Amino acid sequence: MSHRYPRTDGFDCFWLSIAIAPIILLLASFVQAQSQTSAVEGTVLDRSRHPISGAAVDLEVRGAQTLAAGCDSRGAYRFPDLGAGSYTVRVSMAGYEPKVFGPFALEENESKRIDFILEEAGAPAAKAQPSAPEFFDQPQFTVAGVREASNSGGHGSDNILRTTEGLVKATLALGEPKEGTSSSSPGRTTLSIEAATEKSLRSAAEHHPEDFEANARLGKWLLDHKEPQDAVHYLEYAFERNPEDDETGYELALAYAQAGHYDRARTHTEALLTHRPQDAKLYEVLADVEERLGEPLQAVRSYQRAAELNPSEINVFAWGAELLLHRAAEPAIEVFSRGHRSYPGSLRMLIGLGVAFYSRGLLEEANQRLCQASDVNPEDPIPYLFLGKIQAVEINPSARLEEKLKRFVRLQPNNALANYYYALGLWKGRTGPGDVKEAAQAELFFEKAVELDPTLGPAYLQLGILYAERRDVDRATSAYQKAIAATPRLEEAHYRLAQLYRLRGETEKAREELRAFAEIKKDNAQEVERERAEILQFVYTLRDPNSALQPQ
Repeated sequence: MSHRYPRTDGFDCFWLSIAIAPIILLLASFVQAQSQTSAVEGTVLDRSRHPISGAAVDLEVRGAQTLAAGCDSRGAYRFPDLGAGSYTVRVSMAGYEPKVFGPFALEENESKRIDFILEEAGAPAAKAQPSAPEFFDQPQFTVAGVREASNSGGHGSDNILRTTEGLVKATLALGEPKEGTSSSSPGRTTLSIEAATEKSLRSAAEHHPEDFEANARLGKWLLDHKEPQDAVHYLEYAFERNPEDDETGYELALAYAQAGHYDRARTHTEALLTHRPQDAKLYEVLADVEERLGEPLQAVRSYQRAAELNPSEINVFAWGAELLLHRAAEPAIEVFSRGHRSYPGSLRMLIGLGVAFYSRGLLEEANQRLCQASDVNPEDPIPYLFLGKIQAVEINPSARLEEKLKRFVRLQPNNALANYYYALGLWKGRTGPGDVKEAAQAELFFEKAVELDPTLGPAYLQLGILYAERRDVDRATSAYQKAIAATPRLEEAHYRLAQLYRLRGETEKAREELRAFAEIKKDNAQEVERERAEILQFVYTLRDPNSALQPQ
């Protein structure tokens, strides 16, 4: 039997190509859309929030070309169809100071918004300290008073409540000045120069005890070198001889505060403010002192005034952090949101915003901001640690969060916490006990975490849970014992070890671990309550209580 085949002469091939051409084009465009769906967009405004049309925006792709775009009449720009990678945005316009944001990471199928506010070129320094709020005009809230802290300082289980408290503390630490670090110890030459400088300054002050300059220079040197108690003596002498010197007055206020003389610091600072009511630096000192004296209502108003007079990144952050500390989540969200718009490259502003959302119980918004923070500088471990702490207590962490933690361990493979948090994500992401592949991957990273840091008790705990699920009682018992040895107050490890001892018939050991578990659980709960009782909670009102407060 013969077969008939279709004609394949030139005439048929021509019409075949015509027929399938649209399909090929459609498939090509579909493939391109699937491979390049990320985008970067935003607006460019001036200080008065007016759009700057025609501003030049360059998007630099690490290791590749630079893309260019211009702003439209609304000051908007957009770079569509981007792939995953590391990018930097640069904005310039005649008559304005240029600005740069990045490098930052962009994932597949991610759109990132980056807004810029340009300063006029050659603007006078006085503009940096306006007498009225620049971008915190008429906040939508009013802090009216304080009350004893309630038990509603978080949401969900005790673990989530404790995690919220821990995240708030870690956020506050971002606003503290960091000590200078060095990769090596100070050299002998540096120490000799420091000692010679101090000796020279002390000699001048001893030989000219009435001289303003000699006392002021020595006092400042001692303050700069973390000797505030000694600095107070010389700065007081200097200030008595020249009370009109603004810098010496400010340094004396700092010295009082750093030496723990809070009452003297407040009295002195308030006296200076009667003559210099527009001095933001004095309000910064006063706010810190008032918080130390247990007067948070006055402190938050001083933080706000400092931000109004000088809306610097640190002043805005300090204001938001004070609100967050005292359970005022909604006002903190407003302050951090506006601060982020003005300082889009500020890591701590994004972290503060994420923690404020988390303390309000808004997990999706919290994850979004903290993931965004991890993109500001992908090499910085701080945002990942916040994400990891949230993942540790949430039952179903988001896929985006897991991707960021995967990047963390890829960038820092020898970081014990990076391995631990990524392993935890793998473990929680299993489809069930039968998901052997994910469990095996998690085990590898948990083991590497304890290899890198043998004192990481939670990683041993998770290994014990993993072994127990496989019914490997001996390895699980050993892992729980190591967890307790590394972190004696790890309550869950005591509880799980008690269950294994009971299973093995070691009744007395099981009772001992259960007693330890109950004692630690009680102590932890009391510690949280003590900490809450020490923090007064702000009473605030929203000017528009019918609207949900969201970032603008």
